[in-house]
Amino acid sequence: MSEELIPINILIADRTYRIRTEAKDEEVVRKTLKVINDKIIEFKIQFSGKDMQDYIAMVVIWYATQAAAEDIDGVLPDAAVESLIKIEAQLDKALSPTP
Repeated sequence: MSEELIPINILIADRTYRIRTEAKDEEVVRKTLKVINDKIIEFKIQFSGKDMQDYIAMVVIWYATQAAAEDIDGVLPDAAVESLIKIEAQLDKALSPTP
């Protein structure tokens, strides 16, 4: 049975989101967010004048490319796919407009 989800506040590109994650995954989520935010800053310096959506798109492409390049067989391990699906669902929920 999976652990209880804990709420955490995350920051992506100067926006705060509240998501739920398993306690054992919190450190990984926070480290991933640091990489993402650092990469956003790097792209802002490299490509000044773009809007934040452009930087986020660049980071998504970079991150997905890194994951594919690290995978020798061309298929992500099941655990990585599951983690990415969970993160995507959490971000979709956080980004969707509230009625």
